[in-house]
Amino acid sequence: MSRIYRAAVVGCSRMGAFIDNEFVGLPGRYAPHSHAAGYEAHDRTALVAGVDMRPDVLAQFGHRYGVAEAHLYTDYREMLAKEQPDILSIATQPEQRAEIAIYAAEHGVKALYCEKALCASLQEADAIEAAVERHGVVFNMGTNRRWHPGYAKMRELIASGELGTLELLLIYNNSALFNSSSHNFDLVQFLNGDEPVLWAQGWVDRGDEIIVGDEVREDPNAEGLFGFANGVTVHVMRGPRGQDYEAVCEDGIITASNQDVDFLVRRRERRGPAPAGASFLEQRLHTFGAVLEAAPALAYTPGSNTLRLVGDLVQALDTGGPTRGGVRVARANTEIIFGFIESHRRGGARVSLPLDDCRLRLQRDRAPRAPRYAAAGS
Repeated sequence: MSRIYRAAVVGCSRMGAFIDNEFVGLPGRYAPHSHAAGYEAHDRTALVAGVDMRPDVLAQFGHRYGVAEAHLYTDYREMLAKEQPDILSIATQPEQRAEIAIYAAEHGVKALYCEKALCASLQEADAIEAAVERHGVVFNMGTNRRWHPGYAKMRELIASGELGTLELLLIYNNSALFNSSSHNFDLVQFLNGDEPVLWAQGWVDRGDEIIVGDEVREDPNAEGLFGFANGVTVHVMRGPRGQDYEAVCEDGIITASNQDVDFLVRRRERRGPAPAGASFLEQRLHTFGAVLEAAPALAYTPGSNTLRLVGDLVQALDTGGPTRGGVRVARANTEIIFGFIESHRRGGARVSLPLDDCRLRLQRDRAPRAPRYAAAGS
């Protein structure tokens, strides 16, 4: 009989437990979404405990997921000692995440599912990576598009070389660095085979107000560029276009649009050598054609990204193999975020990665967001 892995959630609010109520009826959104709902739905995991500092949130969590009061805690250390979960979700704000992740890795947790962004500083990211690898902990970060089957098909097509060499990746609607860019950056990392990032160049909206010394006092909106070791450049834009992504290859383009629903492929048809004496432009137009022609869209079976992420953790625990994400990818993602902030601090100059001795830290003074305990209209 297959083992059932015991799971617990620290941070029982929106992403931890109740974001499903915000997605009811939205296209391209397949339940379960939250960490707790993922454990509830997966046949190899059992949700056994929850931790939150707010008694009202804990009570609602227990009611929704059938977790008895005896298994609800305000102290994650007490919970870990008593419940000894195999898998721990950390769905707090980034400022609290590193302390919990490191403690859990050092006290017997076998797998960590950390919400994005990974943490609040590069020093914390280094410490999480070290603890996870030292103790052999399985790890995934909640950048869920990495487990979307449409983006998996997109990555496969890029890697196949059918469209020629990948040249550019475009993020059309970027916003807050920690909350949103962590998703966007992870996706383009995934599409480019998780190549190392060598440089970043960014602009932060209200940056001179938000960045005070080494403190980042709000999650800032940003745009800019960064470059991978294989020569691929990512353009990170802020604009009215939806949450679209595009991979521009030598012989074609793949566009993901409509909230991760549609994946359009356009190809250039090669025509053979150009006539002798043709100019460079004439050669290009002849060889590749002047028009991109629509090809069949990428077909995939839709479903819950959260459920696939949890299944990825289960498979890694079963086999000892790697996950699709991993702590090194999460750490690299964090460095791109701080690369944008450091670039802004240097007047928009391009900065090399890895960042040396980066002391920047996200440190906000704000109350946690209240979850929606029921779907609209229910």
